[in-house]
Amino acid sequence: MIYAKLVGKILKKEAKQGEINIIVVDDAKIHELNKKYRHKDKPTDVLSFEMNEEGVIGDIAISKPTTMRNAKKYKVTYKQELKRLVIHGVLHLLGYDHGRKMRNAEEIYQKF
Repeated sequence: MIYAKLVGKILKKEAKQGEINIIVVDDAKIHELNKKYRHKDKPTDVLSFEMNEEGVIGDIAISKPTTMRNAKKYKVTYKQELKRLVIHGVLHLLGYDHGRKMRNAEEIYQKF
């Protein structure tokens, strides 16, 4: 994926090691995952799944159609919005919750 270097830089800065898998899916698939694992019956933009396997931090699923809609809504490019969602997903896998700490980290990593 085009953001492998970005993920590597985030992991290095956060002093973490391991594999993070990123998949880009359609709204139907992310809806299914959101309903199954979060009990929310709607599509979303990004989901993070922590893994309990040696060497694997987790998986991130990103909806391409929702990312495209978000980009238009926020008046950014698809690539910029995808980068934001990759960062957001990685930070969740590293234990960040929504809030000021995550927003600050997202701003820092947007510059990478």
